[in-house]
Amino acid sequence: MKQFIIGATLAVGIVSCAPAEPESFSFVEATIADVQTAVTSGRMTCRQIVQGYLDRIAKYDAPSGLNAISMINPGALSRADETDTALSNGEDVGPLFCAPILVKDNFDTHDLPTTGGSIALKGSIPPDDAFMVRKLREAGAIVLAKTNMAEWAFSPRQTVSSSFGTTANAYDLTKTPAGSSGGTASGTAASFGVAGMGSDTGNSIRGPSSHLALFGIRSTIGLTSRDGVIPLSFDWDIAGPMTRTVTDGARMFDVVAGYDPADPFTELGKGKREKDYTVFLNADGLKGARIGVLRALVNTDDADPEVIAVFEQAIADLRAAGATVVDPFTVENFAAHFDADAFCVRFRYDMQQYLKSLGPNAPIKDVMEVYESGDYSPYIKEGLEFFGGKPLGQHPEQADPPCLDYPKHPARKAYMDDVIAAMDATNVDAIIYPTWTNPPAPLATALEDYKGDNSQLVAPATGLPAVSVPMGYTRGVLPAGLQILGRPYAEGLLIKLSYAYEQATRHRHPPELFAAE
Repeated sequence: MKQFIIGATLAVGIVSCAPAEPESFSFVEATIADVQTAVTSGRMTCRQIVQGYLDRIAKYDAPSGLNAISMINPGALSRADETDTALSNGEDVGPLFCAPILVKDNFDTHDLPTTGGSIALKGSIPPDDAFMVRKLREAGAIVLAKTNMAEWAFSPRQTVSSSFGTTANAYDLTKTPAGSSGGTASGTAASFGVAGMGSDTGNSIRGPSSHLALFGIRSTIGLTSRDGVIPLSFDWDIAGPMTRTVTDGARMFDVVAGYDPADPFTELGKGKREKDYTVFLNADGLKGARIGVLRALVNTDDADPEVIAVFEQAIADLRAAGATVVDPFTVENFAAHFDADAFCVRFRYDMQQYLKSLGPNAPIKDVMEVYESGDYSPYIKEGLEFFGGKPLGQHPEQADPPCLDYPKHPARKAYMDDVIAAMDATNVDAIIYPTWTNPPAPLATALEDYKGDNSQLVAPATGLPAVSVPMGYTRGVLPAGLQILGRPYAEGLLIKLSYAYEQATRHRHPPELFAAE
């Protein structure tokens, strides 16, 4: 089977103020609604909320060795003060007001460096915000910090960067959080912010979400903008929320989804976004739903028995919540789609476009300057040679033979058509399988013990939307995720199914090492 695997904390002025004295407010597992209620009720100011999360980062992140946070936003407290002033003046503060957000280090932020996990960009401050960051700020959210990531987003296995080091799994510091959004995953799981943002080329939202008991959503290609997100493969990349609850995921997704003229792929999704994704938060959302079990991604040779046992319980829980389960669910030509040549190598070209967006002061002009200088982690050497081994400035469609963009790529379109046809033939609303069929691997052997990553195998190639939602734990403490995949632009339905499952099972609990205030 051919697979293209995609997939030392900097102290920047954590403000040392008198510790906040919250009155009956718990930062651990707090939701956006919890934060906003505390502020509007007068129990907390927005400044106290932000300071409380900064205090948690200072107390736990570097001292524990988690290393989820790469840099703190020195303007976060000032933004909190502005929010407090606006609230006192009765001004409109936006639907995400005072929500402290952790943002992966490949999202452009005009007030913080954006390194993509590379030491070559460690001092690079973009001229403006990524589309999604701008939308979050406009909605009142506060960018609290940037999070560590796998270098250039190359690895689904681990989160190791040359700019900020290695991130561990918040549930077990000897285990990997997966990659490449492991910093966002571990930081959000440890309640260093109220929610986080990640990106996903093949695995990197859903995999780390699975390993850290989070809800993560990879949307349909075309529904959301990637403008200002350092690319790996522009016609596979997706960016989106990673949250401790489905409700917070829906609230954030409602803000960041939609058309952006700076991202040409969003022409595909014009008119396709729902008016309000939060209306799908229905605890009875599984009643009458038809769910297909994609057994080809369940009973694999290397599947861990404990993960499969948790998954079988998830099927029982879905039935108990009112779903009809179609088991097995099969896709015509499924194995052949794995072997199809569906990936266009375009990293060097896409990075050229990104570096141009930084203006004349961009630290580098061509990502292969990094390779030539040796400024990279040893584990990405082969990735740079593979992804960067194309002529500078050549779009894949100009190659000989040409490699066509999604959705024109024939192998990708055939795969999507077969999945949708199978869903239509069985009247299935969504498909399920374990996000990973194996628990998080040890940090020390994250590369060698990489197995079980199902996120690579359907959603990215087809362009279809998929989410991961917590489905339980193995080894007593290691999270496992349930992946739910739908038809194009079915994000509302996926949110409904995920919320109903979450409410019926309540699997998520905070990592024990970070459960104290």
